[in-house]
Amino acid sequence: MKAAGLHHVSINVADVGAAREFYLSALGLEVRPDRPEFSFDGAWLNVGGQQVHLIHAEVPEQLGQHFALRVDDLDEAVSSLRALGYEVTDPVAVGRNRQSFLDDPSGNRVELQEVSSGQ
Repeated sequence: MKAAGLHHVSINVADVGAAREFYLSALGLEVRPDRPEFSFDGAWLNVGGQQVHLIHAEVPEQLGQHFALRVDDLDEAVSSLRALGYEVTDPVAVGRNRQSFLDDPSGNRVELQEVSSGQ
């Protein structure tokens, strides 16, 4: 088997409304209107041709798990998020790329990754 690509990432959140607002307003994701009716609250979001699914469920202990969003300008992203009151780590180089981290309202870790040209 060879996977063809990443379809979606699911994230457990304590408060779907607060998480939805964070991912839409702070990070610029968009709502997918095609989420079926499930027996649990949640939201489906679009980002760069991929999906992030928010699921109302117990949030697991932070043990290093996270997902990364690619950004074009990390310094601008960090500055914008800090202006909104979010705590974001200072950008650091990782190989030829740069990264920063912040937490969503449920404490899920989100990486912001600026990819150097050619990657």
